[in-house]
Amino acid sequence: MAVSISVLILFLIVYLGATFYVAYLGYKKNSQTEGYMLAGRGVHPAIMALSYGAAFISTSAIIGFGGVAASLGMGLLWLVFMNIFFGIFIAFVVFGPRTRRMGLNLGAITYPEFIGKRFQSKFIQAFSGLLIGVFMPLYASSVIIGAGRFLETTLGVNYNIALVIFTIIIASYVIKGGLLSVMYVDAMQAILMILGMGFLLIYTYNMLGGVTEAHQALTNMANLVPPALVAQGHQGWTSMPAFGSPIWWNMISTIIMGVGIGVLAQPQLAVRFMTVKDDRSLKRAVAIGGPFLLMMVGVAYAIGALSNVYFYRTMGKIAIQVVPDGNTDLIMPTFLNHALPEMFVAIFMLCLLAAAMSTAAAQFHTMGTAIGYDVYQQSIMKGKSKATVHVTKIGIAFTILVAVILAYILPGSIIARATAMFMGLCTAAFLPLFIGALFWKRTTKAGATASLVIGSLSSLFWLTFVHAKEAVPLKICMAIFGKETLLSGTWTLVDPILIATPLSFLALVVVSFVTPQLSPEFLKKAFRLRFEDEEENLEKASSSTADSTGV
Repeated sequence: MAVSISVLILFLIVYLGATFYVAYLGYKKNSQTEGYMLAGRGVHPAIMALSYGAAFISTSAIIGFGGVAASLGMGLLWLVFMNIFFGIFIAFVVFGPRTRRMGLNLGAITYPEFIGKRFQSKFIQAFSGLLIGVFMPLYASSVIIGAGRFLETTLGVNYNIALVIFTIIIASYVIKGGLLSVMYVDAMQAILMILGMGFLLIYTYNMLGGVTEAHQALTNMANLVPPALVAQGHQGWTSMPAFGSPIWWNMISTIIMGVGIGVLAQPQLAVRFMTVKDDRSLKRAVAIGGPFLLMMVGVAYAIGALSNVYFYRTMGKIAIQVVPDGNTDLIMPTFLNHALPEMFVAIFMLCLLAAAMSTAAAQFHTMGTAIGYDVYQQSIMKGKSKATVHVTKIGIAFTILVAVILAYILPGSIIARATAMFMGLCTAAFLPLFIGALFWKRTTKAGATASLVIGSLSSLFWLTFVHAKEAVPLKICMAIFGKETLLSGTWTLVDPILIATPLSFLALVVVSFVTPQLSPEFLKKAFRLRFEDEEENLEKASSSTADSTGV
């Protein structure tokens, strides 16, 4: 590996140099509050789409969910459809334009401030900011764990040291440069990710004998599924789990539903809708964001499942038997290091670093603005403090520290679960009131508040006391009630998203119908259509036509 290490060091120097240069370009463009926190509201649609996709797809998808696909199979590809349909098409075409216009009408620069101003509630802004600041570090830690595990298996670097170095690099440009720096770097990293995943797809299928042979070989391995997984509903890596089985509930309710729909309520993604200058930019971004997500998650899940074929041919074991303690977080790093050429391992490490850095940067910026701006400055200080950017930087630094601490103490096979937990919480807490904010003028301040509180608390309650995957290891239920879960049987398999989200929607509708509506004047302002951009473009087009015809 001597040559590879030398080449890797060279690649790292070039990559980090490019990263800091691009981040500096973003910093130069925006140094004021709106620029630091919302990228100046003039981002190119291609930059927005690549940044959105790169912030969404990280090591939690490639390493974490790739490892889950190696364990559970290609049924996970349904998540690819959900990611593209909800995460790109519905998000960009349906949610994006209204979010952009309403955010501009209300002068909002963060997601908590957006929903707080929409419902004229400082409580909603503070509660949302606190929810993000407290629970997003769990998601962020899963991302840096993925990067740390790959560095550990690739370079033999101590896992703890890898976490610190990786985090310091990201923190340096996120804290200094703001959202535009983050988005510029995201776009650069997205291009690197596309190249890396494209090579991985072609190389793996070629190594396994082609698409048909590879998939047929995986199908023929169904008899190798461990008895413990068979008992939980596993029916082979190219088949869906048995309907109603523990694995089926985990795949459908926690992963496919939780992550697939949860993307619509992700604060670090929703805020990007407010960074572009017009609605057409969002619609144009679909053509870039859709294929990008297909390449990222589609390749990761397919290759994750197919790693079983490689490991069985070369080692006589399936993927989950190759890694220590069946830790699914180690399956993809192990496959990449064993199956790919040494030169490509070095290059792909940069691809994974790019994936981790892009998502972690978005998370760090969102967590920091939530704690520093929404909670401290706008709620505690009542907007009296003028040091917005300075306070936000302190918030970013604090939440980064929390995420790193969690990365040290969380158990193995946690990446996919932590991601699904946070996205499920966001779905229950934010999605109903986000929909109400954008599409239902009758939604009241009290209705939105009830939805936010009931959605978040019911989700946390179900995680702590009913859903076995979290309730059992947390042991809080055992300590209080003397049993692992309050309910038994199928209930312990049902993800909180299927319980808390309907309750949140119900609270929104019922309370809104029995409480007074916001003033017509305010609603007119919030829902005002903004045609300034379109009129300006028409004027330019008319001027161009007149010049060309000599009129």
